[in-house]
Amino acid sequence: DTGGSIRQPAAFCGVVGLKPTYGRVSRYGLTAFASSFDTIGPFANSVEDAALILEMMAGWDRNDSTSVKNPAVHYTSVSEEKLTPGEITIGYIDEFINNAGLQDEIKERIFEIIDLLKKEGFKIKEIHLPHAKYSIQTYYILTTAEASSNLARYDGARYGVRAKEAAVTEDMYVNSRTEGFGNEVKRRIMLGTYVLSAGYYDAYYKKAQKVRRLIKEDFEKAFEKVDLIISPATPTTAFKIGEKADDPLEMYLNDIFTTSSNLSGNPAISIPAGKDTKGLPIGLQVIGKDFDEAGVMKLASLIMHNC
Repeated sequence: DTGGSIRQPAAFCGVVGLKPTYGRVSRYGLTAFASSFDTIGPFANSVEDAALILEMMAGWDRNDSTSVKNPAVHYTSVSEEKLTPGEITIGYIDEFINNAGLQDEIKERIFEIIDLLKKEGFKIKEIHLPHAKYSIQTYYILTTAEASSNLARYDGARYGVRAKEAAVTEDMYVNSRTEGFGNEVKRRIMLGTYVLSAGYYDAYYKKAQKVRRLIKEDFEKAFEKVDLIISPATPTTAFKIGEKADDPLEMYLNDIFTTSSNLSGNPAISIPAGKDTKGLPIGLQVIGKDFDEAGVMKLASLIMHNC
C-alpha cells in the first residue's frame, strides 16, 4: 500500500484491507516503488483474520533499515477486546466528508455509522486536516521521484527485462526499459525525473517534502483531540475495468482519501460498510495513531459487527 493499493481495492471488493504503520512490517524482498511510502499489509475477509496475518508479519528486521523495533502486539487477542464507548472519542474529517467528489450514497452511509456510534455512547468530533487538499499533488511528486530513483536499476544488465536487439550498451539500456516498462510506469518515471532535475528540485520535490511534514502535523494535532478517525476509503464505489484508463488524472484522484495516511505513515484499514443502489460495496476507512493497529482493528471490528 503506497497510496491506497490495499485499502482501495478492498473497498471496491467488499473485503478488509489493512495498511499498518510505516515500519511495522519489513519491506525486505519487496520490489520498491516509493521507499518512504511502501507498506505491506493483508487482505482478509474479517478484521480478525487481518489481525492474525499481521501478527505473523509484524516485527523488526535487520534487513530493512526502516523497520521499527517497537514490539509487535498479539493482535488476535487484542482485536477481540471491546472499546469502552465513554472513554473513546472518534473523529471524522470535515475535508473528506464534505468533498465535492464524494458519492452521495457513501456520504450518507458514513453519517449513518456516525449516528450508530453516537447511540453506542462514543463521543464524535469533527476534525480538520487543512493540508489534506494538497495530498494528491504531494503524493505524486514524492512517489514518482522515488520511483524514478528506485527503477533506475532495471536497466536490463542487472535487473529486469533485457532487450534481445541492441547494437551497443546504450541501446540495450534504452530498448530494455522501453520494452520492460508499461505506459503508466514510464509516465511516473518521467514525472519523477523531471521533479528531481536541477531546475525544478526546489520548486517541486523540496516543497512537497515540506507539505508532507505539514500533513503529518495535521494528523498529530487531530490525534490530540480524538483517539481514532473514520472517513470514506474511496470517493466512489468501483468503476468499470478500463473506464478511467485514458484519463490518468481522474484515476489519480481516486486516491484522495487514502494517500494522506501514506504521507503521514499512520495505520489505516478499509472495511465493507454496506452497498450502494447498484449493489456495489462501500468502503469505510479507520485511521489510528502511529502503531495503534490494535485500536484501529477494535473499532473496525465493532463497526463490522454492529453497524
